Amino acid sequence: MLVSAKEMLTKAKAGHYAVGQFNINNLEWTKAVLLTAEELKSPVILGVSEGAGKYMTGYKTVVGMVNGMMEELGITVPVALHLDHGSFDGCKKCIEAGFSSIMFDGSHYPIEENVAKTKELVAICAEKGMSLEAEVGSIGGEEDGVVGMGECADPQECKAIADLGVTMLAAGIGNIHGKYPDNWAGLSFETLDAIQQLTGDMPLVLHGGTGIPADMIQKAISLGVAKINVNTECQLSFAEATRKYIEAGKDLQGKGFDPRKLLAPGYEAIKATVKEKMELFGSVGKA
Repeated sequence: MLVSAKEMLTKAKAGHYAVGQFNINNLEWTKAVLLTAEELKSPVILGVSEGAGKYMTGYKTVVGMVNGMMEELGITVPVALHLDHGSFDGCKKCIEAGFSSIMFDGSHYPIEENVAKTKELVAICAEKGMSLEAEVGSIGGEEDGVVGMGECADPQECKAIADLGVTMLAAGIGNIHGKYPDNWAGLSFETLDAIQQLTGDMPLVLHGGTGIPADMIQKAISLGVAKINVNTECQLSFAEATRKYIEAGKDLQGKGFDPRKLLAPGYEAIKATVKEKMELFGSVGKA
């Protein structure tokens, strides 16, 4: 059964480790993440962007697939199904569809509007027992049409959003979506520390987990990050494994094209990526 991310993230913050959010795009990605989490006894968050939700035909389809897969595979670790960078309307649709967690990305609104919309969603999520992630300060790069320049968040604005009663807070600290450029300045730990000082025990979220050096990951966790998002690295590993398989000419065997064989290398690549990240984040055995 899907659960809110609140308990797993509260435990992660107190235990100085982070729970991985791995975005899913199809059946193979979902299966790879769930089975790896079960194997490593790690809690996990399945992230779904609005674009991915549309690709998979809709949020109800995603909920049905994840619930069915958890039952068929005998998944026992805590699993949250989470809308990633959701619009206000997208959040409400996911609430209706049966998601257990949502992220409202109001970072592009004036802080007053971000507060008002977040406050409304806090009340709804509290009534339904769902977890809610909010964002202050945009995350750099582009993900499914959501574009940010990577500004560092204002700690006082972070406190204003945190005080509304959200479950977790994503704050821009120089992190970006996609691959990091060679001239990337790194994470602003000064900003992260200031945010934690004002938000206390609230779990903080680090978006753009792909490509951040391990020592930066560990320092971010020590400063209150309890959830780390990984998407691009899974995309790259899946694409590279599939490309190699096709170039080797192995997609035409026996009776002809078999999509299950074509997707198998990518599936294994994602499992390996998820395992590597769960070990880095320290969530192995924490279910």
